[in-house]
Amino acid sequence: MSALPVIVGFGGFNAAGRASGHHAYRRMVLESLSPQERQETLAGLAVMMGLVTHTEGAYRDEGGQALELPEIEARFGQQVLDGTLIRRIEAGFFDVDAVHWQKSAVLDGTAQPVCFEMDERELPEPLPTEWSVTPLPNRRVQVSVSGSVAVKLDSYRAMAVKSAGQLPTGFDPADLYNARFHPRALQLAVIGASDAVQSMGIPWSEITRTVPPDQISVYASNVMSQMDEPGLGGLLQSRLKGGRVSTKQCPLGLNSMPADFVNAYIIGSVGRTGAIAGACASFLYNLNAAVEDIVSGRARVAIVGNAEAPITSEIIDGYATMGALAQEDRLKKLDGSDTTDLRRSSRPFGENCGFTIAEASTYVVLMDDALALELGADIHGAVNDVFINADGYKKSISAPGPGNYITMAKAVASARAIVGDETIQRRSMVQAHGSSTPQNRVSESEIFDRVARVFGIENWPVAAIKAYVGHSLAPASGEQLICTLGMFRYGWVPGIKTIDRVADDVVAERLDIPLADLDRRDDPIEVAFLNSKGFGGNNATASVLAPRVVERMLVKRHGQEQFDSYAQRREAVRERAAAYDAEALTGRFRTVYQFGEGLIDDKELAVNEKGIKVPGFGQEISLELPNRFSDMV
Repeated sequence: MSALPVIVGFGGFNAAGRASGHHAYRRMVLESLSPQERQETLAGLAVMMGLVTHTEGAYRDEGGQALELPEIEARFGQQVLDGTLIRRIEAGFFDVDAVHWQKSAVLDGTAQPVCFEMDERELPEPLPTEWSVTPLPNRRVQVSVSGSVAVKLDSYRAMAVKSAGQLPTGFDPADLYNARFHPRALQLAVIGASDAVQSMGIPWSEITRTVPPDQISVYASNVMSQMDEPGLGGLLQSRLKGGRVSTKQCPLGLNSMPADFVNAYIIGSVGRTGAIAGACASFLYNLNAAVEDIVSGRARVAIVGNAEAPITSEIIDGYATMGALAQEDRLKKLDGSDTTDLRRSSRPFGENCGFTIAEASTYVVLMDDALALELGADIHGAVNDVFINADGYKKSISAPGPGNYITMAKAVASARAIVGDETIQRRSMVQAHGSSTPQNRVSESEIFDRVARVFGIENWPVAAIKAYVGHSLAPASGEQLICTLGMFRYGWVPGIKTIDRVADDVVAERLDIPLADLDRRDDPIEVAFLNSKGFGGNNATASVLAPRVVERMLVKRHGQEQFDSYAQRREAVRERAAAYDAEALTGRFRTVYQFGEGLIDDKELAVNEKGIKVPGFGQEISLELPNRFSDMV
């Protein structure tokens, strides 16, 4: 029997807010929520954004006046809406109308020498032969250049790209723990993974008492590494800027750090770990490794995630030069206007001109089904399989290819083997990659339409959440997964609200691409397919089962009596998860960051021929390993 990887916790932060408790999802379908749910969502975001506080059991404005939920919506609702999702890049990153750069110039001193003064300590080494230096008082020098001298002149220019999916305005991840000059992506990794672990409602200490330490896996990465000043960005720029490299920039810049920080500072794991990069499909690549660990029995618990912070002028320049990003002038042409709404810059399956870059952190916690029942874990869904295929020979590294046909078809076939044809045809949906490029809207829709025809699907719902939160690169398919869990919980498929109509060249004969939230509460979605397409031919599709499907499977495998006993244990877990959620809504996230705590002295390891006892873990690592090649010896 294969273990079923069930999702027992999820968390993170993106342009829609906090992922745990389905709050980021609720921001996307805000118009479809009940008044109470809408007001709670707005209040939680208002606290994150520093617009209101929560003290002495009440929400309060900056003057200390107590506020009820309707008052928060009335006073701060529009400000919350404006400060979330895709929007104009805020000044905290850089001024999009005046980005600093250096313009090269040559000063010609051939006819008449160029003369200037400078500090003696700033003279170049070695001194150019064309330079004549005369000492001046106070360690100053006068320089006379008889030839030409190349200089860099500070300049400022407007960026063509002016929008991004940013964390809610006023929310700084560094405020949640002692960030110690961490790159922003690693700050996101810490707060996102901590959010996911605490969302379980099961203390991590209970897991370490129950699970052998070598049966816990962590898989996480990012695509662009850490390219801001505290990471590789500062490392690469230091010499050119006349600065010095710090001791942290090189190691913290590695793209394995979103996994390493989880092991070292959040859960203290000594189990399997990895950082798999597959361009924009990286989350699904890491998810695949975790799923295989659990299905095969190599691990009983796995944490999977990504954290990316690519809103830097250099990274945006790179993607913009490729023609991949939505630029302001192109959006104006699409709109036939001298102005454009930057909040609508991401337009999947509509008339579009490129994707919108974003920052995000997404982490999920998986368990095998038997452990989940034993611990009473709340099950939000299950991942029955992830398929990954390349494109073969390519003319362009960014062009689509056949790999995604393979991953989509295999994912649907895999789910059909579990739930049958009728569920696939009537109660499944697709979370599209939906990057918002003209090429993607045609190629991806054609894949979906052809696969739908093969499996007899006539009206396949397709969501594309990059319309809300932008394209966060590595975590993008993780955001699709967390949105899917919200859809399982609330029943609304988020519509693509940034487009007026589906583009004429989209192949959608058998697709339902809604422009408003699609109500499936009376006929719930039971299977979702997460699709991701990455540069280089990195295609991945995951098949995700809704909790109601998982519960039927658990009853069949473990029996009704054992399931009923599990359901009783689950109530306490749900209460603890709800308590964390309620506290986080008030701004107290209790971020886990154990720097220098719980260190393991390797001299205290107890090793014998049968196993290894690691301090801090309740179970022993077994050394009684089977011969996997018994038929050969």
